Amino acid sequence: MRARHVIAVLSLVGAFVALYLTLYKMGVIGRIVCSVGSCETVNTSRYAIFLGGPVAAWGFATYVILFIAAVVGTQPEQERSPAISWMLVALSGWSTAFSGWLTYLELYVIRAICIWCLTSAAIMTLIFLASLADLRAVRSGREPQT
Repeated sequence: MRARHVIAVLSLVGAFVALYLTLYKMGVIGRIVCSVGSCETVNTSRYAIFLGGPVAAWGFATYVILFIAAVVGTQPEQERSPAISWMLVALSGWSTAFSGWLTYLELYVIRAICIWCLTSAAIMTLIFLASLADLRAVRSGREPQT
């Protein structure tokens, strides 16, 4: 399967996770289902807001942008576009680093774990790895595979 297809699918899954957390943070969902950890503690902490908006909403927007870029990148005229590859690497790389920082906060500052947040961090890490594979393939002139 091509890397950009994998990125698109993972972005959709991540978008649903982030949307669920966003709806909780906005009060649309009254209670968050969390079988492992303490999701409410994490999502009601002061660290759940970034630049005036819920961290989960930023995650949702990022997943949507990654999805759109990956789908556009599968079009025949764009499938070897290094610009799309670099954009996927840059956005998912930044997001993976940000997720790492948030995971650090969960473990060492908030002292609570949100399984949904960890799931999102894992999805973003997989997207980053797939985007690196895509970039490597595009730069070498090979067919982007994962």
